[in-house]
Amino acid sequence: MPNDVLDGLSVEQREGGWRRIIADQHAPGRTIVADREGEIVGWASFGPGRDKGASEQAELWGLYARPDVFSTGVGHALISAAETALREDGFTSAYLWILDGNDRAATFYERHGWIEDGTVKLDERQSMTLLEQRRAKSLV
Repeated sequence: MPNDVLDGLSVEQREGGWRRIIADQHAPGRTIVADREGEIVGWASFGPGRDKGASEQAELWGLYARPDVFSTGVGHALISAAETALREDGFTSAYLWILDGNDRAATFYERHGWIEDGTVKLDERQSMTLLEQRRAKSLV
């Protein structure tokens, strides 16, 4: 994501959005967090597929870890927990979207069995278009 877009994000708006998401007991998905010594160092959000015709599949909506915990097992713990929860919810397959050029994420997901399936989409945001590539995984 370009730095000028990230710089334009509001912490207050994002915090308010997350408070609503976490408090909504009727939301279709879940968010889990990783903490170290009481401090949140990462999160994963997931649930039914949001793309047209994909509601029978699960979607990993997002997974983020703070850079200072990269390569410490936090991401692995989050993705493992998310996959387990999705299996428990009855999903047999899942997909996720990665921004084109995010090689670190692509490598991480590939190591965890998420395979690029050739599907791409353009995500129109503010004054830019982002190219995203889909990865999929069987959960059985």
